[in-house]
Amino acid sequence: MTEDNAAAETDPDDATESVEDSAEEPVEESPPAPLLTLRDGLPPVTDTDEGLAKAAAAIAAGSGPVGIDAERASGYRYSNRAYLIQLRREGSGIWLIDPIGLTTMQPLIDALEGTEWILHAATQDLPCLSDLGLHPSALFDTELAGRLLGYPRVGLGTLVETVLGFTMLKEHSAADWSTRPLPEAWLEYAALDVEVLVELRDALAAELVSQGKETWARQEFDWLRGFEAPVRTDAWRRTSGMHRVRGRRGLAAVRELWTERDRIAQQRDVTPSRIIPDAAIVIAAQDVPQDKAALLGLKGFHGRGAERYVTSWVKALNRAVSMDEDELPVRSPRTEGPPPPRAWADKDPVAARRLTLARESVNALAEARHLPAENLLTPDFLRRAMWTPPKTRDPGALLDGIIEILSGFGARGWQIALTAPLLTDAVLHAETN
Repeated sequence: MTEDNAAAETDPDDATESVEDSAEEPVEESPPAPLLTLRDGLPPVTDTDEGLAKAAAAIAAGSGPVGIDAERASGYRYSNRAYLIQLRREGSGIWLIDPIGLTTMQPLIDALEGTEWILHAATQDLPCLSDLGLHPSALFDTELAGRLLGYPRVGLGTLVETVLGFTMLKEHSAADWSTRPLPEAWLEYAALDVEVLVELRDALAAELVSQGKETWARQEFDWLRGFEAPVRTDAWRRTSGMHRVRGRRGLAAVRELWTERDRIAQQRDVTPSRIIPDAAIVIAAQDVPQDKAALLGLKGFHGRGAERYVTSWVKALNRAVSMDEDELPVRSPRTEGPPPPRAWADKDPVAARRLTLARESVNALAEARHLPAENLLTPDFLRRAMWTPPKTRDPGALLDGIIEILSGFGARGWQIALTAPLLTDAVLHAETN
């Protein structure tokens, strides 16, 4: 027996005693992270043109990047407008700007010209900021940086606690920010969202450099500068529970009720679900009643606007009933993209093998590079490339063709460089196995 093996063997009584001793020792818990507070106190809300000019001058006099956040009234209002804008820059402190009563945003537009914006989940805030004429010259997205760095949870509060060691309160994230005046507790919550964005940005930027992902991030951030919220076609098809509706005329009822609800919601600037919920639309589309009494008698047809707009709902249902057959919607409209992946094996077994091989390779590379697979390559890009790859099977020409396809979809250079060879191999191996 070697000395190492002898040391590894212990008397059973000794082992029991050591377990008992360790069980008696209290487990030390890590102290909670300190609560993040405002270092300069809560600033007043800027809601006049004169106040905006003062705020813009202070921001312009500051230095470095600008932390920016916006609060909307999702779940309460139809519009996606910003009801509060928070900004922080070194040397200027925090500014809370209420854009609703302002006649111009030009002073702020001028002050931010040429600065780097720091946002968290930029795709949520960029559209409403763009509506106000605010467009970034450069930006850094802390959420996206967290994803590229492989953090398992990338909410702002979690990243601030993990990276900077502060706990953030998230008590008012779902508040109705169209409320006036805004409560002080809400304003403090909003201000805290930009309190340490500069510090968080610097820490994440250093990690990106150390992991060799700085170029990836810069390409992603440059792409975000041109981001526009996608326009959904046939948005009514996203009605929750619509799968329970039978027949094309039932689908027409869903479409007409949804469209009428959307018109009313837009007119009143209220989120559509506050007029009537999706469940009420589905209930009415299942029975398609033809008069007010029958409609209001349906169990489940409820909501603030059920009775108030009952005439509109009956008219919408009557339109669905009177439609010609060729006007009725189909269950699954034809699209230009590939079929659902579950149907590939029946429609094209070789394409199904391509998809499986490509997914496996991309997932493995993403795991090795410590980032989500969907950030390495958008899943829709992968599916489209594998459904209709280039016809050539010359390896060099095939690689060039896949690079061209991914570039046309909008994949960034770093994504193409890493994944195009994997997709090329998937195409070649799927047809040889």
